[in-house]
Order: sequence, then structure tokens, then C-alpha cells
Amino acid sequence: VVVTGTASGKSLCYQLPVFESLLEGESTALFLYPTKALAQDQLKGLSRLATGHPDLLKVMNAGVYDGDTQVATRRKIRDGANVMLSNPDMLHQGILPSHARWGRFLRNLRYVVIDEMHTYRGIFGSHVGNVLRRLERVVANVGGEFSYVLCSATIRNPGQLAHALTG
Repeated sequence: VVVTGTASGKSLCYQLPVFESLLEGESTALFLYPTKALAQDQLKGLSRLATGHPDLLKVMNAGVYDGDTQVATRRKIRDGANVMLSNPDMLHQGILPSHARWGRFLRNLRYVVIDEMHTYRGIFGSHVGNVLRRLERVVANVGGEFSYVLCSATIRNPGQLAHALTG
């Protein structure tokens, strides 16, 4: 759990380990954001950062998978991406119900990043927590194992919320 002020560089806390993991071999990462706009913005930042490392550009295949993603692009992301940016609802409705098609991505999943974790409170937070537990079961079933990274700029009890979300 990383909690610091806005625009303090929290993203680097998970981007750099993900980059290192990609360079070491076959692995995937799932970045969850509360809004589609934030996922698009973060993809631009991720791509900008990756341009500074030619080897990373060769191995990183990142894409946003949300309700606005075209069907052909969704297939490309499912079949070839190693970094996917999405949201909890798309994970719940678009990925987990067809987890057999996502076997490669889920089996190689090493990081699940939950950004802006303070937005997942109350009933919606309970729903997201259940979706994450479902993700854990599916990933374990295909032989994968991952670590969570949770980030927020504004929250009083980050450890308590992280535990409620991820168990």
C-alpha cells in the first residue's frame, strides 16, 4: 500500500517492478483504475516512461481494456498484452466470466495494481473486494500467483481498507 500526496510519483512504485518483471521473462500485470479516462491517461504515462528503455519497448505490450475498447482490440489485448489497464467492472463482466480464454494472461499474472483505492469503499468497495477474491481463485486455478499493489492520495486508514479489499 502506497499513500502519498497527489502527483508525487506513486505510479513509479508499481511501474518499475512491473517493467523489471517484463524484462526478466514472461509475466503480465493488471492495473485497475476507477475511471476509463484515468486508465487512458496512465497508459500514456506508462508508454512515455517505457520509451526511455529500448529493451522494454521490445517486450512491453500494453493496452486499455474497457467498455470503449473495440472488439478487435480486445482480442489483441487478451491474446498478446502483458500489461492491461482496466477497471473493476470490466474485470467482473468482461474477463472473469470468460477466464478460460484469458488463461495465458492470468497464468502469468504477477501484479495487480489497484490505483485510487479510496474510491472503493462502502457497498461498491464490498463488490470490488468480492471481484478481487474471485480473481484470486481463478488465477490460483490456472496455476498463477500475483501480488497486490494499492495506491491512494487521500485516505485515513490505508492498511484497513487494503485488507478489506484484498483479504
